[in-house]
Amino acid sequence: MTVKPGWEGRFYEDFEIGDIYRHPLGRTITTTDNIWFTLLTQNTAKIHFDHHYAAQTEFGQPLVDSTFTLALVTGQSVIDVSHNVMANLGWDEVRLPNPLFEGDTVYSMSEVLSARESKSRPNVGIVTVKTTGYKQDGTVVITFNRTLMVYKRGHAPEIPNPEIS
Repeated sequence: MTVKPGWEGRFYEDFEIGDIYRHPLGRTITTTDNIWFTLLTQNTAKIHFDHHYAAQTEFGQPLVDSTFTLALVTGQSVIDVSHNVMANLGWDEVRLPNPLFEGDTVYSMSEVLSARESKSRPNVGIVTVKTTGYKQDGTVVITFNRTLMVYKRGHAPEIPNPEIS
């Protein structure tokens, strides 16, 4: 039997300014997702979990908690952007131009804005990407810039490789 390696993610050397990664997984938001995340984070805004209240707003339905949107779209980008992350350094310019509702499906993509060697850590580089999350109809629901430290090839912690028999 031949053991073939799975996707190991991008290392610092793999990032080129201007590259765009269309992240492979979409995610449909459920009522449970929205309520649990909202309550888990102690967000008491009724617009997220009280359907009767939300029906009386201009949206006519609950809005998805914006911090859930940020977490989800960040998570969708990990496979392409930060699989080999040493540390997140920050999110900047977070924008939520359109509402996201329960039942919507979110997709995302990221564009590499910058990549440079770390001045203090020779084993990593610093990468900034602009990530965009959008609904099934293409409507953009979130954009943000994220800066992170990414391991250089050969410097990431090793994952055990058991013998397969």
